[in-house]
Amino acid sequence: MKKLEAKYEGKVLGLGEVMLRLTPPSYEKIIQANSFSATYAGGEANVICSLSMFGHDTKFVTKLPDNKLGEKVIKDFKEVLPDATIYVYDNNSTDGTDEIARRNGAIVRYEYQQGKGNVIRRMFRDIDAECYIMTDGDDTYPAVNAPEMVDKVLNRNVDMVVGDRLSSTYFQENKRPFHNFGNSLVRSSINHLFHTDIKDIMTGYRAFSYEFVKTFPVISRGFEIETEMSIHAADKNMFVENVVVDYKDRPEGSESKLNTYSDGFKVLRTIARLFRTYQPMKYFGSIAGVLAVLGGGFSIPVFKDYFVTGLVKRFPTLIVCCFVILTAIVSLFSGAILKTITWKNRQDFEMTRHQARNKKEELLKEAKEAE
Repeated sequence: MKKLEAKYEGKVLGLGEVMLRLTPPSYEKIIQANSFSATYAGGEANVICSLSMFGHDTKFVTKLPDNKLGEKVIKDFKEVLPDATIYVYDNNSTDGTDEIARRNGAIVRYEYQQGKGNVIRRMFRDIDAECYIMTDGDDTYPAVNAPEMVDKVLNRNVDMVVGDRLSSTYFQENKRPFHNFGNSLVRSSINHLFHTDIKDIMTGYRAFSYEFVKTFPVISRGFEIETEMSIHAADKNMFVENVVVDYKDRPEGSESKLNTYSDGFKVLRTIARLFRTYQPMKYFGSIAGVLAVLGGGFSIPVFKDYFVTGLVKRFPTLIVCCFVILTAIVSLFSGAILKTITWKNRQDFEMTRHQARNKKEELLKEAKEAE
């Protein structure tokens, strides 16, 4: 145990939900049972509890209901993690969650802009840790992979560790065929467009370095945020590694908030938007190529008639073709200009990473002096 503590020691932040799990006795179905055993669980909670037992300085961020259950969750986690700092973020709740949490010793902070992306942006801004772990709260990801992911961040200087479901049991466990198709489509699209090798783009199980969190601009507000993280890491040449994790489908009775069609469309739209932003020469160059082919193709009959008769019989066609070709030229030069700007942004980003690194070292030095 001492060796494990020395190897994995670090500060880890967990973000996620806590579930009250009701289990019928003797493997009965819910409709058959007259009583239930109650336990508190969740992928994030399991990860943080495991890491705390390995000697980490852990923090857990969650949102709890305004009732005795929420109060008991805080007390239970304080018993299991006596050295942990618990953060609760209130996102415009009206059930008194903040007061319940504050009475039980949690640090309460507020985010008034509605939405998951806005809350995560606020969390990443407010909280400092050497390693951040993000996982879904639906008990689909195992906690046993957390030490390996933390080790990669703390000891191998990995910027983002991706929990790869698709290389293990995802396609066998997941019962939603369109989700399977969508995950494969998004993975192949991003890896092809951005020349990367991320095995699972949409996974909710990830570990981040301090530098990644403090330099990642959160723009998305929904489930497309995982796509944005992956593309950001690929474009900025960050160190990304994959860890194969076992996946099990959501527990019976729980429902996913992910809408296959609307959220899938948002993800594809995000890919197109970020491809235009990060690869402007390829994006606008492709448009210029298509326009040039159309303009040139439709102008061939006009020039053919001119060389035979010496007359231009299709002036409207010629005028339209000229405008299409001019648009192609404008698109090509727009891509060239934006590529130069994007390159300068990458240079500036590297300097921002240096500043984040220096800030991290300052915080570590202050923490050691405080001890």
